[in-house]
Amino acid sequence: MASRTWFITGTSRGFGREWAVAALARGDRVVGTARNPSTLDDLTEQYPDTFLALALDVTDREAAFATVKQASEHFDGLDIVVNNAGYGHFGMIEEISEQDARDQLETNVFGALWVTQAALPYLRAQGHGHFLQVSSIGGITAFRGVGIYHASKWALEGFSQALAIEVKDFGVHVTLIEPGGFATDWADASARRSEQLEPYKAVWAERQAQRDSQRRGDPQASAAAVMKLVDADPPPLRCFLGTAPLGMAEADYEGRLKTWHEWQAVAELAQGES
Repeated sequence: MASRTWFITGTSRGFGREWAVAALARGDRVVGTARNPSTLDDLTEQYPDTFLALALDVTDREAAFATVKQASEHFDGLDIVVNNAGYGHFGMIEEISEQDARDQLETNVFGALWVTQAALPYLRAQGHGHFLQVSSIGGITAFRGVGIYHASKWALEGFSQALAIEVKDFGVHVTLIEPGGFATDWADASARRSEQLEPYKAVWAERQAQRDSQRRGDPQASAAAVMKLVDADPPPLRCFLGTAPLGMAEADYEGRLKTWHEWQAVAELAQGES
């Protein structure tokens, strides 16, 4: 398969870095972005001809457009755009401040939207391309303590599914990647936390104990799965990463369907039908 050019946000660590390394190792070109591109100096040194590190704060729409343009011009096109930049915010809904909520949505939703809008004209014009939108099992179900994070990932899922329909005829694909728990620093150094309110402290202690007991996946191993996704023809709209998400999704959606069926008579009543 011919080498391709990737544009990856949030490349300094975690999934973004592992996928960049895997793509470079197989001969692809990669533009990796980070707020501090010096964190990518080792990749620049190792792959001087096929790796380009660029500074980008994805919440800056103008910067997103300029950076995507620079990347496309540097490698004469883009093939795979990975919206990976993001973080988790921990806080019960009652604990979330206005700034907490706005910051979470600015990065996880608007950041991905700006990069998508910036890259789409290039992919559409060339008649091919692939967006990888990094969502989460938290993009289709919900757990206590990360409600505003769920809001951001559900929003990403919604606009990305619509995007997939809109760009299909242009030869552009969209895949929502939905990881379960992985051993990244998503819940550690990269996370933000609201101040805990007294009524929720026992719940937080219980939640932490549950997290400590969970088996988490290897981010490095995830790269093999992502390479399979970008090589697929056609690629799927959605794909989990890890063994746990499928069971969670099945339980959630079985519950949804059961409730919808039970309340269908009320739904029909609302339409004014006898």
